[in-house]
Amino acid sequence: MADVLLVVFLITLLYIGIANRLFTYINILTIQGIVLFGVAYIQLHEMNWSNLLFVLMETLIFKAAVIPLFLKSIIRKNKITREAEPFVPNFVSLLIITLLLVGSFLGAGSIDMGDRDVVFFAVAVSTVFVGLFIIISRKKLITHVMGYLVVENGIFVLSLAVGNEMPMMVNSGILLDIFVSILVLGIFVNKIGDVFKESDVEQLSRLRD
Repeated sequence: MADVLLVVFLITLLYIGIANRLFTYINILTIQGIVLFGVAYIQLHEMNWSNLLFVLMETLIFKAAVIPLFLKSIIRKNKITREAEPFVPNFVSLLIITLLLVGSFLGAGSIDMGDRDVVFFAVAVSTVFVGLFIIISRKKLITHVMGYLVVENGIFVLSLAVGNEMPMMVNSGILLDIFVSILVLGIFVNKIGDVFKESDVEQLSRLRD
């Protein structure tokens, strides 16, 4: 069942490559949070119940609810246009993401590890690469935040492969990293929104001392 959920997760990576609206990106992040909740519940059955509960609550509440709502509030507050405005056409984005997925699975297959670990490792690496691609191929600052969240989800998938041995401090570190990063980047976007009508990275070139 975990493998099926990971396939659904990979489909969301493909869909984010052709999405045009910012709210679609946020909805995809919500779906990824729900999928990761399911994978964590299935994969971490041997973990201590308190740690398991923390991971599940972190995944469902923060990844699937709090952060998406926070991003939507940023978009509404700053009146950011709802188009993602990529630098490359959707077809090219889809092709690049597909190549990243295939390359990640081929690379993971060459590593000697358990079958399930290979799947988790491949999904994690491909997710990190897709997140980085979203960051460099989209104009808006808010999409850079979303790309960073995709990278975070990839790191979380990788941690699930060894999640039964993951200590509470690592869980706290993951949660703190996500919360602080989104808070800081959200404030940054808010300040940019106070100066520029559109939160577009191209306008940063006009900044002067």
